[in-house]
Amino acid sequence: MLDPLDENLRREVVRYGEFVQAAYHAFNSDPATEADEAPLPVRVALPDRSYKVTKSLYATSSVGLPKWVDEVAPDLGWMTQRTSWVGYVAVCDDRREIQRMGRRDIVIALRGTSTCLEWAENMRAGLVPMAQTQTQPKVECGFQSLYKTEGAHVASLAQSVVQEIKRLMEQYKGETLSITVTGHSLGAALSLLVADELSSCSPDVPPVAVFSFGSPRVGNRAFGKRLTGKSVKVLRIVNNQDVITKVPGLPMVDELDDDNHPLAYSHVGTELRVDTRMSPYLKPNADVACCHDLEAYLHLVDGFLASNCPFRANAKRSLVKLLNEQRGNVKQLYTSKAQALSLKFERQGLAATGCLPSPSSS
Repeated sequence: MLDPLDENLRREVVRYGEFVQAAYHAFNSDPATEADEAPLPVRVALPDRSYKVTKSLYATSSVGLPKWVDEVAPDLGWMTQRTSWVGYVAVCDDRREIQRMGRRDIVIALRGTSTCLEWAENMRAGLVPMAQTQTQPKVECGFQSLYKTEGAHVASLAQSVVQEIKRLMEQYKGETLSITVTGHSLGAALSLLVADELSSCSPDVPPVAVFSFGSPRVGNRAFGKRLTGKSVKVLRIVNNQDVITKVPGLPMVDELDDDNHPLAYSHVGTELRVDTRMSPYLKPNADVACCHDLEAYLHLVDGFLASNCPFRANAKRSLVKLLNEQRGNVKQLYTSKAQALSLKFERQGLAATGCLPSPSSS
C-alpha cells in the first residue's frame, strides 16, 4: 500500500496532516497562556467538519528561562512560558463518516516546536528510562519532560489525553471506536508517547494508530519493541532531505545493538519516504526549513506515486499554501506564473483559483 502508494491511504495521510495544520493555526492565532489562571479552551478551525473538538491539550516544560528575559522582551513572553497549548482531541460526530470508516474515530493532533522552552527541551537528547523493566525502554529526556510535566493550572499532557480518552470511551460505550494520533516534528515525537500511554490505559482501549510527519528519533529499540508489542500501528512519513528525522543520536550508534548506549536511538514503525527533489515545483536544493515544513510534506505525499515514479501529473492539492510559505524554495518559473495569474485575476476583479500552473502547461 506504500510503494506504490494506495490512493485511499494517500487521502487519509493528507487528511490527518491537515488536522495537525489546524493545531498550528490555532496556536499561532493566540499563543499566549496566562501564568496565574487556568487557560480557556482554544478555538480550532477543523479541516473536516464531521469532527468536533472535545479537549484542549497543553504541554509544560520542566525547565525555565531567567525572569530578566521577560523583562527585556515583555511582548514575547509567550515564547518563554512554561506551559503552552500544544493540540487537541476531536471526535467524529457525523453518521455518514462513521459509516464510511466503519467506526467512530477519535483524533489527537499535536503541533511542532513553537516556543523557546520547547526548543530547550528538544536539546535534552539523553535517553531516560520510561519504567523499570528488564528490557529498559528509554525515550529522549526533553520529550518525556514535555509529556509528563504538570502545569500550574493544567494537567500534564499524559494525564489529559488519558482522562479524555477514558471519558469518550464511556460516552460512546458499545460503539466501535478507533484512536488516531497525529503530529509533526515535536508533535510527532509526542504522538508516540501518547500512543504508548493510551494503548494500555484500559483493558478495552480501542486500536491506536499514529501518523507522524517529520518525526525525530524518540527512543531506543526497546521502546520500539514496546509499541509493537502493544499492537500500536505507526506510519512515519519522512522527507529524505529532512535533517530533523536523523536526530537525535549518531549514525555510527545505529549499527550497535546496545540499548544501554546514551545515544542508542532507533525509529519506530513503517516508513513512507518522500523526496523534495521529486517535486517539479520545489527547487532541488530547497533549504532545511522547507524540507521540514508540514505543507511541503503534504505536497510531496499528494504527488507521490512510487519510489521509482515521477511526481503524479494529476496531483490535486492546491499549491497556494506552499507558495505563500515557501516562495523562496519554489522554482522561479512557477513563482512568476503564479504572480502573473494573480495579476490577471485582480484586473478582472475575480478571485484566484488557488492552483499554480501544472508542469505540462509550462
